[in-house]
Amino acid sequence: MKDETPQGVTDSERFLSELCSRTFLYIWSYANPFKDDGHEFCDVLAVFENHVFIFFDREKVLSDFIEGEDPSVRWSRWKRNVVDRQVKAARGAERYLRSGRKIYLDAKKTRELPIPLKLEDVTIHKIIVAHGATEACKNFSESNIHGSLAISYGESANIPEWPFIVHLDRSDPVHIFDTHNLPIVLGTLDTIKDFSDYLNAKIDAISLFNLLCYCGEEDLLAHYLQNTNPQTNKHFIGSPDPTFDAIIIAEGAWQDLIARQWYVETQSANKRSYLWDRIIKNACDHWLGGTLLGDGHPLNEHGAIFEMAKEPRFMRREAVDTMLRAINAFPDTKGRPARYLSLFGSYCPEKAYVFLQLWIPPAIRGDDETYRAKRQEILRIACGSAKNHYPQFKKIVGICIPPPKLENNFGEDFIWLDCTQWTEEQCNEYDRLNRDWGFFETGTPNLKFLLGNDLNVADSLA
Repeated sequence: MKDETPQGVTDSERFLSELCSRTFLYIWSYANPFKDDGHEFCDVLAVFENHVFIFFDREKVLSDFIEGEDPSVRWSRWKRNVVDRQVKAARGAERYLRSGRKIYLDAKKTRELPIPLKLEDVTIHKIIVAHGATEACKNFSESNIHGSLAISYGESANIPEWPFIVHLDRSDPVHIFDTHNLPIVLGTLDTIKDFSDYLNAKIDAISLFNLLCYCGEEDLLAHYLQNTNPQTNKHFIGSPDPTFDAIIIAEGAWQDLIARQWYVETQSANKRSYLWDRIIKNACDHWLGGTLLGDGHPLNEHGAIFEMAKEPRFMRREAVDTMLRAINAFPDTKGRPARYLSLFGSYCPEKAYVFLQLWIPPAIRGDDETYRAKRQEILRIACGSAKNHYPQFKKIVGICIPPPKLENNFGEDFIWLDCTQWTEEQCNEYDRLNRDWGFFETGTPNLKFLLGNDLNVADSLA
């Protein structure tokens, strides 16, 4: 098990580690891992599903240019030390990973990276964070609002050096963030899927266009968030016009975006979605402490917590809205046992969540161990019954809590049910088990489809 405390050698590395811990959670991100030769591999490594994020962080202050000085000389020296060397190191790190050599969490090589890498189907994101040029950049040009580095991806040959513009080879792209836009990007794209989708869209654009150029990573992010493909409902970078061969994003796109009413409203609506993040983090804390109930191993690709961490921000918002409605609708039990079940969807149309609130008066629960086992069994029955009633789902994730209306203890149970191969025997077994509970059988279910895929069913019995 890993220490949840973000680490790092320098202040900027610690800041990077803290940001990654919020986006990927500390379970899936590792500060300062090591290679098999005892040398540091990178500053932060994050691994989730088939995505590997390699971060290199470097800080060196670039002072203001002196009048009469050729600015390209000092700029070239700073860029060589802070950017170019890290780009070379990132490409070397990718080669190391793809060679199959091991990653360790300590220099003595006593703890291996606990997450296996599927090298045959891995996407490696190489990310450089360059600090130290912000003030010099703002002072060099009045048109630069925040001192962000300008980035261009194109052919590498015969491109002249110019201060605060980093030219990168589009044949092997590396992402460059800086002091200003690192917290913007990881603060806006603060789920693993949202962040990886953005990086993938960027790689697609680099591959598609002969030139991709933008005045700051935050401006490219604003462009991305405002472009949605109506067929796929996904954000993209570039233009649907096939005649375009270059995309240039002007300075100030981010400032314009954050002033728009729809963006402000979206950010406000997102606040309630962090309940989902807290549930995941709480489960990870219990796992680290050995007190997690049910099927919730966070590093297990076939577990409930892993499935919950896949959800993007918009889906977490919809899920929490459904959960809060269910919590508010829990019936007045008059002291009798009661339960309230909700079924809602995922961004993945083949996956659904069962959210079960179960209330058994303390006087008739029995001892804690027996009650917990029974609660997990009831949750399993609810998940199996969901599959029987909605056969289109291949994965069911179950979450069970005591109703917050009646109990302050927010202990959770989790179950992951693989329904890919659902036999007649399983169907019959869950039908039999459900006779005592009547899940999905207490009247006509109320179906509501959200965002095309999201199924919401309310079912209560007091």
